[in-house]
Amino acid sequence: MTTIYQGLKEIHGSIVVLEGIDNPVYDEIIEISLPSGQIKTGRVIQILEDRVIALVFEGTADFSLSNTRTRFIGRPMEIALSEDILGRIFDGMGQPLDGLGPVYGSARSIGGSPINPVLRTYPREYIHTGVSAIDGLATLIRGQKLPIFSGDGLPHDKLAAQIARQANIADGNFAVVFAAMGVKHDVAHFFRHSLEESGATARSVMYLNLASDPAASRVITPRIALTAAEYLAFERGMHVLVIMTDMTAYGEALREISSARGEIPSRKGYPGYLYSDLASLYERAGLIKGNPGSLTQIPILTMPADDITHPVADLTGYITEGQIVLDRTLERRGIYPPINILPSLSRLMKDGIGKGRTREDHAALANSLFAAYAQVGDARALASVIGAEELGEEDKCLMEFGRVFETEFVGQGENENRGLDETLDLGASLLAKY
Repeated sequence: MTTIYQGLKEIHGSIVVLEGIDNPVYDEIIEISLPSGQIKTGRVIQILEDRVIALVFEGTADFSLSNTRTRFIGRPMEIALSEDILGRIFDGMGQPLDGLGPVYGSARSIGGSPINPVLRTYPREYIHTGVSAIDGLATLIRGQKLPIFSGDGLPHDKLAAQIARQANIADGNFAVVFAAMGVKHDVAHFFRHSLEESGATARSVMYLNLASDPAASRVITPRIALTAAEYLAFERGMHVLVIMTDMTAYGEALREISSARGEIPSRKGYPGYLYSDLASLYERAGLIKGNPGSLTQIPILTMPADDITHPVADLTGYITEGQIVLDRTLERRGIYPPINILPSLSRLMKDGIGKGRTREDHAALANSLFAAYAQVGDARALASVIGAEELGEEDKCLMEFGRVFETEFVGQGENENRGLDETLDLGASLLAKY
């Protein structure tokens, strides 16, 4: 028989405290009933003997210490999953937004199951994005975690939508799981419209957590999205690309909850467990020996004041295998996507390109383009001191190469899907010309 607990001991933002609880379980879901008949959902996040601290996903604005009735469900948060989730749009808590009704399928805990390190397979096959700066110079490999570091006002939303539309593989079933956290209504509409217009909706699952939603629900969205991705990848044998934006908004929600719990803050007010919390999300990517599916992640972070040492970006860099860095200077010059290739890299690229995978000359071309563009920086620094007209012919040639490389190779249309051969041929022609 389920016990109903009347009232609350304390309320702190989205955090509630109950006392006198029999046999509570960590991560257990609770249902809180209000006199109006409304039922809100929460999750147990700390247990101190018979004292329980719980996080309420929908907020506590209409709570008082005496007007609630709490029921403990006895299990962690779960979502129903089947292949019918493809083509669907859900809110950040996994509830349908498309008017097509609930999903009927087997229930899965959103906590996920850690991949046994012994059973992990080393990633070696590439994913095509149609973006030259990524495919040619920071190639995305199946099973990889490759974040995009951006800043406020930079077109990371456009790039995320473009990758979601264009990404594909040469063989096997491919799906995209898109998780948006703390986005504005117009951005959420853009993501929906972009995928629907391109016809990519049929192979996609979208979870949208809006900026107007309670911060407490924001920490659930990526876990729900990754649970859906794990189901498609490891139970249905699909190759799944998970795009998560914005991980900084996720980190800020985590900071807000930590502050409400009265925890001792670490750098910039973030909780000391930020690293392990991010790792619990990022490490759900990978390949499993003997399983035909794969789970690849592209987390997107907006760095406050373009500070790459910001805690969320800094810790993400330690956990993941490279980064794509968007540059404000390139964006101001009208170059899209404004990817700065020098700080960008894919640490798994070397093992996923070359003969039999992409093209035999891929690695040599990428190295040559990196080397040439690195020299462009030196030429530009010299020109800023003595003036461009005083440069030698070699430096002038480098300056022109840099301009053309940025506008023609890095720069491309928002709806331009370049093939890999087209990308590599373009790079080779630039090197031959300059």
